Amino acid sequence: MATDSSSRTAPEERLVNLVVALMATEQGLTKDTILSSVAGYREQSRSGASKDALEKMFERDKQTLRSLAIHVETIGDYADPDDLREARYRIPTAEYELPADIDFTPAELAVLNLAGGVWSESSMSTDARSGLRKISALGIDVDAPIIGYAPRINLREPSFDPLQRAIEQGRVVQFDYLKAGEDAARRRRMRPLALVEYEARWHIYGFDLDQNDTRTFLLSRVTSDVEITRATFDLTERDGAGERALAGLAELAARQQALIEIGPGSEAALRLSRRVTPAEQGFHVSYVDAHIFADELASYGPEVRVVEPASLRAEVIARLERVLAVHEGAA
Repeated sequence: MATDSSSRTAPEERLVNLVVALMATEQGLTKDTILSSVAGYREQSRSGASKDALEKMFERDKQTLRSLAIHVETIGDYADPDDLREARYRIPTAEYELPADIDFTPAELAVLNLAGGVWSESSMSTDARSGLRKISALGIDVDAPIIGYAPRINLREPSFDPLQRAIEQGRVVQFDYLKAGEDAARRRRMRPLALVEYEARWHIYGFDLDQNDTRTFLLSRVTSDVEITRATFDLTERDGAGERALAGLAELAARQQALIEIGPGSEAALRLSRRVTPAEQGFHVSYVDAHIFADELASYGPEVRVVEPASLRAEVIARLERVLAVHEGAA
């Protein structure tokens, strides 16, 4: 059956649309309303997906939202709360209101105002607005305007979408991967089990078929298109994979700590503040990938000085020397 390109809504866009819809009404939405009206499910239904497959997708999406600390409330029949045949779902907005005693510094407010410039009512996708109009047409009250749930900018790596599809379909993938410190990329074959975000970067966690062990790869180091093969694997391998991936990354970061000095009141101080712990000389900060962390520290220029480890300091100095060489050559 031929499918429209709109039927391939990215999984995370579908989640955003679902969050928008569930936060937009107090009385909640039935599963049938969600599957027929919310962008991402609606296109799948039109392209021939069975109701059973859509309901399983919805259940997985609810699990994903719960793993992100977004509570989806289920409202049963008032006469019989255990009867969920006509259950409604919503996300209580009151749980996400800021406590009255929270204050922001001028620097924090400046960052929030800057971030707010990236979000607006126009940033909501056409599909998301269409879905809300359809929900309103059913006689369900929708809070308006809904502003800022979908950013204008796309921060995903190109490999994200095919990897997410492979996870959902339980298919083995192949891609070229440039390991930190190596000059040439190598082919990797893996059973992809979870995509996780750690330190604002996306990682793919799965079973490396050549190494015969689990591995976590940074999406920004994938140098080729992701090939989804015909080989399949048991979908139960995905259970708890995200939690295992995040635990492994946290354990690695705990083993790798840098001692750095940061200029007070600088951009570096603002950006690194949530990740550092005070030390006798400067601050300790954990990191996963030394090369990427060196890129970040070098970008701060004189605002940061690496005390230890020596290997990280050497990486930062090498980057600054390359920048100096480029500018001297251009002079």
